[in-house]
Amino acid sequence: MSKLLLTIIIVLATFFAPAFAQFPTGGASTPKALPGTAGDTTPKGTSKITGSIVDSTSSKGIEFVSVALYNKGNGQAIDGTVADEKGKFALTKVAAGDYKVMVSFIGYANKTIDNITLAKGQELDLGTITLASNTKTLNEVTVTGQAALIEEKVDRLVYNAEKDITAKGGDATDILRKVPLLTVDLDGNVSLRGSQNIRVLINNKPSTIIANSVADALKQIPADQIKSVEVITSPSAKYDAEGSGGIINIITKKNSLQGLNLNVDAGVGNRGSMLSLNGGYRKGKAGFTIGGFGRGMYNTITKTSLEQSSTVENVTTVTRQTGDGSSRGLFGNYNLGFDYDLAKNQSLTAGVKYGVRNFSNQQDLMTRLMKTGSSDVITNRDVDAKNLSGTVDVNLDYLHTFKPQQEWSVSTLYSRNDLTNDFDANLLNGGNELTSRQRNLNKSINQEYTFQSDYQTPIKKNQLLEFGGKGIFREVKSAYSFLIAEPTGDFRPETDQPAGDLTYHQNIAAGYTSYTYTTKKRYTIKGGLRYEHTFIDASTNEGTVGVGNYGVLVPSVNASKTFKGTTVKLAYNRRIQRPGLQQLNPNFNSANPQNISVGNPELRPELTNNFELGLSKNIKKTFINATFFGRVTNNAISQVRAPSDTLAGSIVTTFENIGKQHAYGTNLFANIAATSKINFGIFANAFYTTLTGQTIGQNGKAQEIKNDGFNVSGGVFSQATFKNGWGAQAFGFMQGNQVQLQGMQGGFGFYTIGVKKEFANKKGSVGLAAENFLSKRFRMHTELNSIQFNQVNDIYMYNRGVRLTFTYKIGKMTMDAPKKKAKSVNNDDVKSDGSGGQQSGGTTGGGSTPR
Repeated sequence: MSKLLLTIIIVLATFFAPAFAQFPTGGASTPKALPGTAGDTTPKGTSKITGSIVDSTSSKGIEFVSVALYNKGNGQAIDGTVADEKGKFALTKVAAGDYKVMVSFIGYANKTIDNITLAKGQELDLGTITLASNTKTLNEVTVTGQAALIEEKVDRLVYNAEKDITAKGGDATDILRKVPLLTVDLDGNVSLRGSQNIRVLINNKPSTIIANSVADALKQIPADQIKSVEVITSPSAKYDAEGSGGIINIITKKNSLQGLNLNVDAGVGNRGSMLSLNGGYRKGKAGFTIGGFGRGMYNTITKTSLEQSSTVENVTTVTRQTGDGSSRGLFGNYNLGFDYDLAKNQSLTAGVKYGVRNFSNQQDLMTRLMKTGSSDVITNRDVDAKNLSGTVDVNLDYLHTFKPQQEWSVSTLYSRNDLTNDFDANLLNGGNELTSRQRNLNKSINQEYTFQSDYQTPIKKNQLLEFGGKGIFREVKSAYSFLIAEPTGDFRPETDQPAGDLTYHQNIAAGYTSYTYTTKKRYTIKGGLRYEHTFIDASTNEGTVGVGNYGVLVPSVNASKTFKGTTVKLAYNRRIQRPGLQQLNPNFNSANPQNISVGNPELRPELTNNFELGLSKNIKKTFINATFFGRVTNNAISQVRAPSDTLAGSIVTTFENIGKQHAYGTNLFANIAATSKINFGIFANAFYTTLTGQTIGQNGKAQEIKNDGFNVSGGVFSQATFKNGWGAQAFGFMQGNQVQLQGMQGGFGFYTIGVKKEFANKKGSVGLAAENFLSKRFRMHTELNSIQFNQVNDIYMYNRGVRLTFTYKIGKMTMDAPKKKAKSVNNDDVKSDGSGGQQSGGTTGGGSTPR
């Protein structure tokens, strides 16, 4: 109870701090240019420009409108500001000269006022400036410009998925495969610069839907509803300290249209089909959204080949195994949302989401055991594994904007995931006669409550101060049992693998502060500190687990400078990686008895130091970005594989804090706009990694092992738009061999092309996409070795696919100028195992992850 009270006190102290905080605003009543804008280089003078900006239809003032002052002679930005809540603005201390003013705001057409001449000491009033909406009713919309498929921003890389033609009808995995810096293998496991220690957010929110497996969760997110994907490699102190590799934020499409609307998306293919309905209604201050997505996956075939040898007490066993498997699944995602403008500067947002996953995998395994001094033994094993999940997320968020860049937010979240990971196995002899049956039951409940408050305020016009606090209260329960039965008998507990349970309470109290400063010479520096204290109370049926509480101080520094069209960025941050339940869960998973996995409840978190240097430059129509990075992890959570003492020919995998991981490399990316209608790009990732860990030697004692090598991957993409609503896109990716602690995992390739035709004045579209159509299957070849065992594993994935998609928008609406909505909880923490499919010829299992 004392731990819980301490957590609440720390969080509440931060919640109420904004009510008493007062900061200087530079003595000006009108908001000035944001940090890092051209306002930092304003020539000092005695002249002044004022004005008022109103909506051309309602004649009401428009707040937060950007006003930029340009030198008329060379077009250089001189100063800037934003309009206040009444639409009024003022540019002060302007030197005499010739200028032009540009006024811009989202949802309105830009307006430029030319031929402005200022004399020394003059006060010029531009009067009332009217802005007209740049959108008409939906059936008359014309697109005047489009975002690039891939963009680089100050602290992140953005992939604009809504421009992706080929991903329609697919899921989030199809989108992430095309994002530079990311690698998605054929099972759907995601890596960022070679690290799977990442956090995946949806609209800046966490969810227990991600907790058990990132790969499985991505299958529940329809590609058609993804607006963009943000890859954040150097998170600031505002983000949770978890995720040593970085953060992936999936942004879904939003609706800011007045009126009633409904979007219908459908797709059918030889590997899966989907249907999505998303609607909304907005009137005045209130808005409602409702949506549903269902996807069926079928005809997914996998073949495996495994050969391994192991030595226990000088007895060598050689295992040869082949497998034929298939999987199918039903995925759903449903949401209900509400937002309301309490006042012109206050908003409330609420939402409920429910996700469901029914995934099953059937596999037939034939195994031959050849043991020294014994006859060969042939067994067959039919395995039916089920991965069932139901997730509920409920959020309520409040935002108060005092003026541009000064705001206070309070966010809450409740998330619960009920997970079932079971398997049934029939054991047959060489003559395919049933000899016995096995059953593994593993049910988990993962729930968490989160309370968060953030406050930020500008200091003068070139500084920004942020601070906040957060409390996360988590509870994970996992119950598991292993049963056996005769061919016609009832199931009974297996005495060698007794039933058990794990209860894991994890409470986190966190606080942070961040400061941004921009100099007159355009240097921008952002530094921050975040402290997180974790309280853990864990137990199994055998007693308390001695994990213990711990605290960590996480610094972060980001600096940037732009000169002569080149931007240079330098960053450092420290990250923590807490173990997930796949690493903690002591369930003895033997769906494939040749490859058994079991967790370790006594794992400690790992700490990682990240360094990054980035260079980017525009050369005419070509954008080039090069990033050089280093990642150093000590006390790393590493897989430890060793032969089983009791099951001949079996390899048991568990986890220990015994590793060191060092990686140094580069990411290269270039985007070329060949014409206004055609662009293409290329990206490459290369890094050298050194892995150090331990294994069990022939004498039964721990022995240090080491492996190192290069990891290389890359891809190309292109997209084109043509007349009469036609568009086309192509993408290709290759992943080279990947270094592992005890061996090497082979590479793979992936490619896709697609075409789309829009009709009914862009209200509807029909698309056709094909992937991996030139090859029947892909092979993933893995070789693992140590003193006690050697393993060669081949997985053949049959993923040649084609799909037809259809989209239609119903409704006649007008655009409403978007307002800033309440911020949401952002729990970017806890290590996921990333498993989303087959491992070493077997099926995966486990439970939910305490996030």
